[in-house]
Order: sequence, then C-alpha cells, then structure tokens
Amino acid sequence: MEEVDVAILGAGISGLQAARLLQNDYSVRVLEARDKVGGRLFNHTFANGDTVDLGGQWLGPGQERMYRLVAELGVETWPLYDQGDNLLFLGGKPRRYRGTVPRINPMAMLDLGLALSRFEKMARSVDPSAPWSHRQAADWDGMTLQTWIRQNCRTATARRLFNVAVGAVFAAEPCDISLLHALFYARSGDSLAKLLAVTGGAQQDRVRGGTAGLCERMAAELGQRVQLNAAVTRVSHAADNALQVEYTGGAIRCRRLIIAIPPNQALRIRFEPELPAWRDQLLQRMPAGSCIKCIARYDRPFWREKQLSGQVTSTIGPVRVTFDNSEPGRNSGLLMGFLEGDAARHYSAMADEERRQVVLDCFAAFFGEQARHPEEYVDRDWSSEPWTRGCYAAYFPPGGWTRHGERLREPNGNIHWAGTEFATRWYGYMEGALESAERAVREVQWMMQPAGAVHV
Repeated sequence: MEEVDVAILGAGISGLQAARLLQNDYSVRVLEARDKVGGRLFNHTFANGDTVDLGGQWLGPGQERMYRLVAELGVETWPLYDQGDNLLFLGGKPRRYRGTVPRINPMAMLDLGLALSRFEKMARSVDPSAPWSHRQAADWDGMTLQTWIRQNCRTATARRLFNVAVGAVFAAEPCDISLLHALFYARSGDSLAKLLAVTGGAQQDRVRGGTAGLCERMAAELGQRVQLNAAVTRVSHAADNALQVEYTGGAIRCRRLIIAIPPNQALRIRFEPELPAWRDQLLQRMPAGSCIKCIARYDRPFWREKQLSGQVTSTIGPVRVTFDNSEPGRNSGLLMGFLEGDAARHYSAMADEERRQVVLDCFAAFFGEQARHPEEYVDRDWSSEPWTRGCYAAYFPPGGWTRHGERLREPNGNIHWAGTEFATRWYGYMEGALESAERAVREVQWMMQPAGAVHV
C-alpha cells in the first residue's frame, strides 16, 4: 500500500493549493473522484473555440490570494463588460439604470435603501472569524433572512428586489438562510454591496482560459501527485494512528488527511471510527445552494448596439439575473443567466430542451426576439452533479452558527478541513477556498513531526 505524509480529498482549487504548499516538504497525494480537476470550477468550449466558465468565474478587489495565484500561474484577467445601461424588469415596461441599485419609485427606493443600510450596519458588527460571538447572535441566528426582510422592507417592490439580491448571492431563498449567516457572508466579502457589484465588486474580473484552467495548471505542477477517478469511500484509523484511505481502485496510508470537498460530499464517506457526533451534526446542517448556470452564444453581442450592458435584474423570473459574458477579442456575444433557489430546484427536474426554451424565453423578453435564437446554448445544473450536489456554496439555516459554528474549522484528530465553506474571509468564493487551504496547511505543518516524515 502506498504511504504518504498527507492525503488530500478533492482536486478543486482548495485541495490543489494545499498540495502545492505542502509538496516541497512532505509527500502528498490528491485524490479526486471526477475524471478532471477543478471541482466547482468547470470550463466549456463552444464549437467556435470560445471558452466559458460554467462554475465559479469572478475575481474582485480584496481577493489578493486569487490575484497572486493568477500571476504565479502566468494567466491574464480582464474586466467583465460593464458599459451601457442595465435593465430592470418589475412587470410592464423595462427600466434602464446605471450602477448596482436600480431606479424605482421614490417610496420603494427609500424603503430599499434604508433596509440595505440597516443590513450593512449589522453585517459590519459581525466578526467573520467568530459570528457566534456577537451579542445578538442568538436572536439573529434564530430567524430566517426572510423574516428580517419582511420586518424591514415595507413595500412589496423593496422586498422583491431584496429577494433577487439574495438569490444572486446565495443561490438560495431568504427562507432557507439564517439572518446571522447572511450577515456573516456579507461581512466576509466586505459588504453586500460589494458582493453585488461588478466594477469595484466581486464580479469585476474574469480569467482568460477559464478558472478551471487555473486548476489544470496547478495539477500539471503537481504531476503524479494528483490521482483522478479516485472516489474515497472509507477512512479508517490504523493502530499506529495512521489513516487508511480507501478509494475506487486502491487504498493509501497517510499521517494527515485534508478533506477539501463540499460538506455534503463528506457525509458520503464512511469513517471508522465514526466522526464525532458534533461534526456529523454540523455537516448535516450545511446544505448546498441550488444553481443552474446558463450561457447562450450569439454571432455578436447585439444588445450593445442598443447601449445595453447585458445586465438584467428581474423580479419576474425564472431567470432573474443576467450578464454579458463575452470575451474581449472574440466576435461572439455571450449572454449568461442563472436559475437559482426554488427556480433551480423546479427546472432541474425538467428535460434539457424544455429548460433551454424557458431560459431563452427570458433572454428574449429581456433583449428582444433575436435572443431566442442563439448559435449555441449550454447550461450546468450543479445540484445534479454527482460529486457536488449544489452551488455556489453551503449555507447555514437558523441555529447552525450558534449551535455548531464554533467548531467548524476545528481538526478532528489528524483530519483537517478545507474548502470555501471553512473560510473566514470570502466564504463561498475562490478566495475563501485558498484561505482555508492555507489554514489547513498551517495545521498540518504544526502537527507533523519532520523527523518522522515519509519522503517518496
């Protein structure tokens, strides 16, 4: 049986970064269930050669680790198209606007502005490394975000727009999420406004060649340390306190194990002895969001001819948010939209062609009949992906943070936890995945005894 110092479960950006940080001092093996690296980062290439991200794709100010990684790997970024007017659909005639917050009637605008201001003030008071420690944590974690919105938005229009923002950020419904989790999430990314913004915000930049291309370059550096088609089924402790990790096609012994897969996937693994009850309860309380990412390719970005940015906010749905995802230097126009939360759950059960038609109907309602006839269309239902079962990230329902969050990042003996759900900053983003990898590596380095290290 192969023996290494550290085994890592998951070849997403977190697991691969952990391996890169450890490879010079320890023997490392990355085990990936899929036949490719990337995890929740996934590239698609259209027939004309355009490459698009069907998973996580954006970088923005404050995500220093991601920008450093991009530079290390010799990859370029470019800004998402953010010129012209955005469109707001509330029913009836669409409205044009600029910036993040759409123009609506003065009463609803004031209502929405006051609610956002209250939310941001509350979020600034939360410590993202210990949200459970806030003096009002029990109250905030005892209610859903939906309850708070109802209490703080007096107009139906403000409530509907706040709900659209929630779907765009969490890929979930306000009734799914603890208010404390929403506040923590916003604080971990600086503010809700920053998470929603394009220029100067979390949607500012894209990676040339796709973010999954970053993972491919990282894996190329690691070489044979990365093993694909290796779904881990069982982790057991040996008498010498080493771990035996069994996967499809083999087994491996290691001194330390970093689990860098979505929390819901860790529940699929059989542990002997079992994980502590509190860890199992914690993982059970971290369901994933629901998202279907949809992209249509046209011969050109025709909406720009009408001085439109390609960005839509719609309270009608089922597509409630769109972006111009076209790549500079290419002729094609790429429209990207999302089905999130309840809409994703509903349309996930539909046939691919039926779902395609629903999405294109929305694009046509937004940008005209021409949008109904793309040259190519692709979508990815992340809830149906067997090794992910949801996106963008796991969230905490009411009671999760105050009952279980304090031990979220705590190792279980020689088992360590990484991935964006274990980050204190930029939770749910690639930046958070890198932060958590660094923390897990520090834990391993602290606990390992170099004199006994195995070098292979």
